Amino acid sequence: MSCKFLFKQLLLTGMATLMCSQALAGVVITGTRLIYPAGQKEITVKLNNNGTQPALTQSWIDTGDVKSTPTSSKAPFLLSPPVARIDPTKGQSLRLMFTGAPLAQDKESVFWLNVLEIPPKPEAGTDLNTLQMAFRSRIKLFYRPSDLPGTATEAIEQVQWQLVPARDGQGLALQAFNPTAFYVSLVELELVAGAQRERSEDGMIAPGETRQFELPALKARPAGDAQVEFNAINDYGALVPTRKPLQR
Repeated sequence: MSCKFLFKQLLLTGMATLMCSQALAGVVITGTRLIYPAGQKEITVKLNNNGTQPALTQSWIDTGDVKSTPTSSKAPFLLSPPVARIDPTKGQSLRLMFTGAPLAQDKESVFWLNVLEIPPKPEAGTDLNTLQMAFRSRIKLFYRPSDLPGTATEAIEQVQWQLVPARDGQGLALQAFNPTAFYVSLVELELVAGAQRERSEDGMIAPGETRQFELPALKARPAGDAQVEFNAINDYGALVPTRKPLQR
């Protein structure tokens, strides 16, 4: 059965497809991100079925479009197997292979691995009006060229922060500049000034990118020195607590 057929059948049967945390799905991806070093023949990722029923999975890689499908994606990777049945408490390894398409060699490139869990058909005699959920999990895949200057860990500390007027003219924003060749992902971003704390959004800063993180509740600059606090996510998915001063 082809990938195209499975995805089309899912749409025709009217199942609800959810972008969700892996905790809601029976099939989970081991890890929260993947690193593909340039020159490596392939990497593997493990899927585990923690549910109580067999699950059919369909996997593909996209370039950042959340509306992508297995047939519309243009990502330069091959997956094997793209479709798999996983029994309860069992696992399945996916092999990811880079096609050799031209990518930037002076910085990382980011893609996304999608795993769609398709529930089994209702058994005969069950209520046919029952809503079935098809859970879609999605994690980042970083293609990392050889001989990049520095390391992904060092990149976390090298991001430069300023407090600036927000681009939409509403309040202030934290502006981050990433001078490195690595993506920096962060969560729980806050501006800290004494006892004052202002929370912003989570996000990712691309190599060479200047990005603003809005502080909608902050209307005036805090008195005294202010710092930025956040948890960066390293190659292993672990949180790295980080505190950085603001540049003037």
